[in-house]
Amino acid sequence: METALTRLVGVRHPVVQTGMGWVAGPRLVSATANAGALGILASATMTLDQLRDAVREVKSRTDRPFGVNLRADAGDAGDRVRIIVEEGVRVASFALAPSRELIAGLKEAGVVVVPSVGARRHAEKVAAWGADAVIVQGGEGGGHTGEVATSVLLPQVVDAVDIPVVAAGGFHDGRGLVAALAYGAAGIAMGTRFLLTSDSTVPDAVKARYLAATVQDVTVTTAVDGLPHRMLRSELVDALEGAGRAGALVRAVRRAAGFRRLSGLSWSRMIRDGLAMRHGRDLTWSQVLLAANTPMLLKASMVDGRTDLGVMAAGQVAGVIEDLPSCAELVERVMAQAHATLESLPAAGGTDPSWAEACGGPPV
Repeated sequence: METALTRLVGVRHPVVQTGMGWVAGPRLVSATANAGALGILASATMTLDQLRDAVREVKSRTDRPFGVNLRADAGDAGDRVRIIVEEGVRVASFALAPSRELIAGLKEAGVVVVPSVGARRHAEKVAAWGADAVIVQGGEGGGHTGEVATSVLLPQVVDAVDIPVVAAGGFHDGRGLVAALAYGAAGIAMGTRFLLTSDSTVPDAVKARYLAATVQDVTVTTAVDGLPHRMLRSELVDALEGAGRAGALVRAVRRAAGFRRLSGLSWSRMIRDGLAMRHGRDLTWSQVLLAANTPMLLKASMVDGRTDLGVMAAGQVAGVIEDLPSCAELVERVMAQAHATLESLPAAGGTDPSWAEACGGPPV
């Protein structure tokens, strides 16, 4: 299925696997790429040397295009961009809006720039700065999220910018892909659905927690770091929500101390990082500390399997996912269902050129 996204980044299918910290490593990214979709390597939790090694490992596993996700506000963002350029990575994606200078430098080197946004005004800004495409995540998505549903936010962004728009938040199958195309998107991005594959390195016990979850078990809380964060309800979430300010501060200090030992960061650096993540919000000191070590709370679950000590970011679709296919099986299933759905639409049909053109490509 050819769309503006597949033409832009050189993949076969208009499907993106998002750059999830501690989850989107070389194995998952290369499996996604080999399946014909766009895999995004999560770099925020890596050192510079680890990033270069991870990129090279992906390249050893696949010759297909893939991307790297960056934190635009990272102090070493420029160094990470240099690695991406030197290693010949096709796509750079960003969790926050990158600066005009970062976009210009990447584009000059021939790298496709695809920021992720959660509001129309942010999409308009990065488009004006030269971004090649944009991933727009509605409130159904996992991790830090907004309040506007994808079905409302997506058409706003499509109407506001003239670059390809990739829809994220609430997608897990081929019917969702067709719906996104109907709204004017050029493809879909999925995080939780790719996390729950056999190619994901997330521990089996953690995957079992996700598979057992219902839609009601996926919640949005500000108790972790002061920002709306969609995740599975867990013992830690309950404890943080039930703790008073003093109790929350004690827990945060204890966890921050553990993070400091593992990361080698000073207390002053951790506090600076936490303050930088506030995004203008009024956070308690416990939330500032938790904001600084949120990556380690994710690592506790996603790497160490300690769901009692960590958080499990999750889109609402976690409540409707029931199996663990390989990435190849997942992408094949999504595309087969998308084609079947298109062919079943009485007014459009899979052979109607006007419908295919509206979806960004030739008849499918």
